[in-house]
Amino acid sequence: MTDGLGLEDAYGATLCRIKGQGGRKAMLGMASLMWISHSERPLKSDELCHALAVEIGSPNLNSHNIPSIGTLLACCQGLVVVDRETSTIRLIHFTVQEYLRVHPELFGAAHSAIAETCLSYLNSQQVKAFSANPTPALRSTPFLEYASLHWGLHAKRNLSDRAKLLALKLFDDYNNHISTKILLKAQGWYTYNSHFANHPVFSGLHCASIFGIDEIATDLVEAESCDINQNDCVGNTSLVWAARNGHEGVVQILLGQDDIDPDKPNRYGRTPLCCAASNGHEGVVKILLGRDDVDPNRPNVYNRTPLCCATLNGHESVVKILLGRDDVNPDKLNEDGQTPLCWASENGHKEVVKVLLDRDDVNPDRPDDYGQTPLCLATCNGHEEVANILLGRDEVDPERQNEDGQTPLCWASESGCEIVVKTLLERDDVNPSKPNAHGQTPLCCASLNGHEGVVEMLLRRGDVNPNEPDRDDRTPLCYAAWGGHEGVVKILLGRGDVNPDSPNVNGRAPLCVAALNGHEGVVQMLLRRDEVNPDKLDKDGQTALCHAALNGHEGVVTILRGRDHANPAKRCKLG
Repeated sequence: MTDGLGLEDAYGATLCRIKGQGGRKAMLGMASLMWISHSERPLKSDELCHALAVEIGSPNLNSHNIPSIGTLLACCQGLVVVDRETSTIRLIHFTVQEYLRVHPELFGAAHSAIAETCLSYLNSQQVKAFSANPTPALRSTPFLEYASLHWGLHAKRNLSDRAKLLALKLFDDYNNHISTKILLKAQGWYTYNSHFANHPVFSGLHCASIFGIDEIATDLVEAESCDINQNDCVGNTSLVWAARNGHEGVVQILLGQDDIDPDKPNRYGRTPLCCAASNGHEGVVKILLGRDDVDPNRPNVYNRTPLCCATLNGHESVVKILLGRDDVNPDKLNEDGQTPLCWASENGHKEVVKVLLDRDDVNPDRPDDYGQTPLCLATCNGHEEVANILLGRDEVDPERQNEDGQTPLCWASESGCEIVVKTLLERDDVNPSKPNAHGQTPLCCASLNGHEGVVEMLLRRGDVNPNEPDRDDRTPLCYAAWGGHEGVVKILLGRGDVNPDSPNVNGRAPLCVAALNGHEGVVQMLLRRDEVNPDKLDKDGQTALCHAALNGHEGVVTILRGRDHANPAKRCKLG
């Protein structure tokens, strides 16, 4: 490059040097580049070294074939380095990856070669021996995880005849293979072991459906011994796996069988349609809805329909597909009495909320079994845009309380949603001081959680009492002091009408609760007020200094003992 050569020439010359090494060095150098540039994720150094030691088709792993990382780096002539932070092996610069991408002829059928290597590794006697041990030591096989999780992804990209034969060989005793446990755990089924004991089945068809390998799936369903509707060890059919992972080709292959049950649920009652909708696989959803024997409203064990699952995860396109059916109920309740709109609101999926609100048969203010409306769920989770969309509907009651008496304004104040608070305070039908079942006003809720902006908005209202206590006589200042929210304390103390020494039901003033929790800054702010008595006793006869000492807050003890009028020897009721 210093001689004026471009990157193309520099990388081309380096590859010529790699190939010019001849023999095993050239093989290791080019194979390393192939793996690094085509792997599904960055490989650890030991993973790559073990992968390069595999002899495709051999029944045994030969440890003498494993090269050292130093040897690999030397064979790659500077194009490869080991990342010190992650211990992964990578190309020296992203432009090397670009160069290799535009020169696919360098490696031939790379993905099929990688798939064959992974399958040879999994078919080795050393790996098969792990199945007899419930808790095998895997440190000697660092390539096992990658081979288990990714062989199918490479095979799906380019399936050679040899890779197919190796896969079918693996499936001969796949139930007991260690890679099934690794694969299922990666798919989110952490309870594999407990299920396997009662239903020890995980077939090659289940695996091919997870990876979406059409050709292998076709061969397996044509086998006479194949039970196409069989549930595996975690309760899924092959169709559930294919639908869950969005593999349209395998779904079509399975649905083409006469004995297929297209609506058979897994152990949690989730049908193939439910799984596809939950993961946003539009193509699979359309295929399944094209069948007369698929129920678009069939709920799972939690009474969640495919529409409910799609709204929960914000899959707008799937929601539109389902709502395009006349037989889909857009307001069906789940086990907690929540509608799809509740789910979409709670999770902040504003586009899905808009789609649902365009329907005349969706109630925008329907509460769940806990009295929480879509507006409540949106505000308590901080989804301001969704809350404002709902507040634009005339049918939505902005004062509707849940079973704990929480109004949307209480929720918005508690979660610090300033935009929602502002919108609600601008309405004539919203009481800015309406308490919940515990007597907590919106100002109390905001103070407890330290939301200064919300506190200032509420205090600008002439109809908000800054000293309004809850049922236990805790004022907004007491709440702010308890949480150590110095900004809110400062705002409240800046008002002339806030009592800085008002006790709660236990006789503890703001200074006492701040000292109890070790909030030095708040303690200092309160002590600057002449009205605050540092020796004030609570109902247990304890002062702020007692509480600080009892809880080991040395900084607060030092601050309080530094006050001339604080008595360090004042006794509590216990002496």
